[in-house]
Amino acid sequence: MSNTPSQSGWKWRQSSVLPGFGLTLGYTITYLFLIILIPLGGLIWSTAHLGFAEFVAIATDRRTLNALRVSFGTAFIAALVNAFFGVIIAWVLVRYRFPGRRFVDAIVDLPFALPTAVAGISLTTLYSNRGWIGSLFEPLGIKIAFTPIGIVIALIFIGLPFVVRTVQPVMEEIDRQVEEVAATLGANRFQTITRILLPGLVPAILTGFALAFARGVGEYGSVIFIAGNIPYVSEIAPLLIVIRLEEFNYAGATGIATIMLIISFAMLFVINLIQAWSRKRYGYA
Repeated sequence: MSNTPSQSGWKWRQSSVLPGFGLTLGYTITYLFLIILIPLGGLIWSTAHLGFAEFVAIATDRRTLNALRVSFGTAFIAALVNAFFGVIIAWVLVRYRFPGRRFVDAIVDLPFALPTAVAGISLTTLYSNRGWIGSLFEPLGIKIAFTPIGIVIALIFIGLPFVVRTVQPVMEEIDRQVEEVAATLGANRFQTITRILLPGLVPAILTGFALAFARGVGEYGSVIFIAGNIPYVSEIAPLLIVIRLEEFNYAGATGIATIMLIISFAMLFVINLIQAWSRKRYGYA
């Protein structure tokens, strides 16, 4: 009678030469629960005490709806802009060699190191009506600071590195000979970009877009200064949550936070579906 275990049947994990799977899995699950699941569960539990009618009243409040529209709308627009220009910046940093390239590469990470409050004050100083940039648009009747336009600019500033640093490593792995072969076979520049280069970059671009969007939705420090925080005009949802907490309206704060959580999960889920489809579509699954 053989003592060899049967090879038939389902195994929940494959054997590995690397030790420590149980320990690392335990740490992973523990941190997942402590850092993510327990706080989210507490938020949902607090919202459950509101009752359906009260939750709907909070969700349909005009001020809440406008704050959500400003937060998600500006974050989405800023993420789109970052996705476009982030790819261009990554392409320049990867494909070209020029004086000061390392300096430009380091400047991209500046929003990571700069405190958000400092970024907000600096942008407000630049784009106010008397600022260096804002004063140029004031004669044209365009007001940037204390409007949703200013919020978009602030979110573009803090979200750009997410796209650049996500796309750049993938772009570095694309061999330049692929472009030369495509040109040799008669493909023009537009066909080379759309049919050869872009398919391999789509998953990374979507990842960078999702990161920039998620950062923009919850951004607070760099936005409150340039937004002006005018109700029904430039008030963002995170600020409205803080206002409700200062009013000791904890039910309203948790309700708004839950709504933001649901919308964010839904949008990120859709982005992940598109990313998975693109991987299968272009054979990167």
